[in-house]
Amino acid sequence: MGKPYSMDLRARVVAAVTQEGMSRNQAAHRFGVAVSTAIHWVGRFEESGSFAPGKMGGHKPKKISGDNAEWLRQRCAEKAFTLRGLVKELAGERGLNVDYRSVWEFVHAENLSFKKDVARQRTGPARRRTPTRTMAEVSWADRSLPPRLHR
Repeated sequence: MGKPYSMDLRARVVAAVTQEGMSRNQAAHRFGVAVSTAIHWVGRFEESGSFAPGKMGGHKPKKISGDNAEWLRQRCAEKAFTLRGLVKELAGERGLNVDYRSVWEFVHAENLSFKKDVARQRTGPARRRTPTRTMAEVSWADRSLPPRLHR
């Protein structure tokens, strides 16, 4: 994030316009700032008497807090959930419009996520699993004729 210009530079630009009678354009070129910057500083000085920079940054409070956070904790403890489903439930039942990322950050921070059971894991080494059957065994397990004789 950028930093605001120094108060000294701001004071010199504003003084050049208000006291020396320079145009904002001339003052901007003289001190090496953008014309819009000089216009903004002089306008702020004329309105409020100060050319100090405004507030930068700060903390933005989370949307999911208080009663909504407690409701979401209870909801996650009750039954399985998807993040997109929670977004819809918050909007429908609670009237709170949040996005997917906000719900993900809340669930992650509260350690409310869950892992699927072993039977649903992605493919990987079969160290602790029973070996898989061939496609012929799977396809023809319920049929009476062997694969070669069936047409």
